[in-house]
Amino acid sequence: MKEYRFNKDLEIIKKDWKGNLVIGGEYTNGVMRKDRQIMPLDILKWKLSKNPQAKEKKEENYKLKVINDNSFISSKDDMIVWLGHASFFIRLNGTTFITDPIFYDITFIKRLAGLPCAISDFKGIDYVLLSHGHRDHFDKKSLKQLFRNNPEIEALIPLDMNEFFEDNNVKYQQAGWYQKYKTKSEIEVFFMPARHWNRRGILDFNQYLWGSFVIKSNGKSIFFSGDTAYGNHFKEISKYFNEIDYSLLSIAAYMPVNIMKETHMDPDEALKAFEDLNSKVFVPMHYGTYDLSDEPLGEPIRRIESKKEKYNIKILNIGEKFEI
Repeated sequence: MKEYRFNKDLEIIKKDWKGNLVIGGEYTNGVMRKDRQIMPLDILKWKLSKNPQAKEKKEENYKLKVINDNSFISSKDDMIVWLGHASFFIRLNGTTFITDPIFYDITFIKRLAGLPCAISDFKGIDYVLLSHGHRDHFDKKSLKQLFRNNPEIEALIPLDMNEFFEDNNVKYQQAGWYQKYKTKSEIEVFFMPARHWNRRGILDFNQYLWGSFVIKSNGKSIFFSGDTAYGNHFKEISKYFNEIDYSLLSIAAYMPVNIMKETHMDPDEALKAFEDLNSKVFVPMHYGTYDLSDEPLGEPIRRIESKKEKYNIKILNIGEKFEI
């Protein structure tokens, strides 16, 4: 059985959009088939196979630089501050956001870089943006800490991710692709497509949606990719936003290809997405904070650095203020 889902209370910006395609209770990437599930057996085979980059990975000594400073939280300036992985602090026209907050180790995976400040320093945050449910993006421990520090915070989430927020008595809005959240008058936030999937347990494959975000205010725009493989959705997004000022794009966790190709972008694909978005500034993310895949930890950012002469790339240290 197929159906189309969207939030009837939110504006849809794409003409004749019927909603997100759901087949047999599972969200899809918009095609008339179920997306291939990455099963536990696939992961086991991957972990038991030989990594052709094992020697490079073992010799890798890459480490992210962390600037210990909490002044960006109390500043009044518009800025983007990387907190590691896909977590950003963003202030735009006086409104503050944190994207995909994850501040701790993941199960069996250690966080390799610290935060620029204490978690308790994050106060006065207006919105948390959640792109999808994977544990390295939707970390319940980090979210609960944010909720305690920010009782007025509102979560902007994908369709059907609401249970956790109801259980924690947190304000939230859930959206489908091409929908605009109801936000403060000076800010606009849109939930847009991504090519990905969801699973936290054994039986919840694609039970809720995934996506990306566009934030607009005061003549500035920011795109946050979340997790996504490369696809034609980037050109599709550009149709609605003309020129995006800042694109926060994932660049790592691309090896082995047979596992990661339909899930993440490699650096070249991320740069192609940047071009497709007709964007001005490329800000790489989703590298160096956790070791999630077979490529050496510093390889993704080295590949990006090699393209700095051709592209307008802003590589951030954790905690560095990038005023916009």
